[in-house]
Amino acid sequence: MSGIFQRISLIFRAKTDKALDKFEDPRETLDYSYQRQLDLLQKVRRGVADVATSRKRVELQANGLNTQVDKLTQQAQKALEVGREDLAREALTRRSGLQQQLADLQTQHAQLQAEEEKLTRASQRLQAKVDAFRTRKETIKATYSAAEAQTRINEAFSGIGEEMGDVGLAIQRAEDKTATMQARAGAIDELLASGALEDPTGMAKDDITRELEQLASTSDVEDELSRMKAQLGAGPSSAPQAIEGAEQPPVAQPVQNQQPAEDQSYAPPPQQGQPNPGDLR
Repeated sequence: MSGIFQRISLIFRAKTDKALDKFEDPRETLDYSYQRQLDLLQKVRRGVADVATSRKRVELQANGLNTQVDKLTQQAQKALEVGREDLAREALTRRSGLQQQLADLQTQHAQLQAEEEKLTRASQRLQAKVDAFRTRKETIKATYSAAEAQTRINEAFSGIGEEMGDVGLAIQRAEDKTATMQARAGAIDELLASGALEDPTGMAKDDITRELEQLASTSDVEDELSRMKAQLGAGPSSAPQAIEGAEQPPVAQPVQNQQPAEDQSYAPPPQQGQPNPGDLR
């Protein structure tokens, strides 16, 4: 059972690391690290300030003790001058106690000063490290941004990016649907033409129906043409000439110039100003 739980834990950590790596932005990580270093530098500087404050307080106390020591020394001398040895001894005793305190303060002052110098050097080193990290951070961020932009451009050119991939898929789907609709329309036209499908509107006709209607139309044209030829009195041989010369209708002979059949053998001479019957023919 322990092996199964270990495998589950390993798989969970692997999935978690992969998900975190997908959502992690190196630029944000660098900025966060830089902010943490700035916070640490601020704490070190605050520590230096606190140590310096303590050192300054010890110096003030030491200066006060030195003042009291000097005052007790003067009082002991005055007491000896007036013959008060007991007062002089008491003053010197107090001065001795103050000198002991002063020695302790000097020791503390030395320790605080050393600590202050140590923190100051650490602060300077940390400041240099933070400055170097900032420069390195900006360089890495600029390089990463340039690489990211170049990658997106290359993906756009190659069509493997997410955005361009979606566009490519949309185009492919549109082309597939268009080809499917064209094939369906062609198939329906073929079925309608073959008669396998019936058009409920009656507009579509198959090939046989169209041929029959064409033959009927051709027959109607021929019948109408024959009828017109019969009306014009033109024979089949003169039909082309009649059609070619159909620019002007033929001029009919005047009725008054026709002679009876029995009088056609005699033709009086034409008079001046009258047309010759032979010319009308």
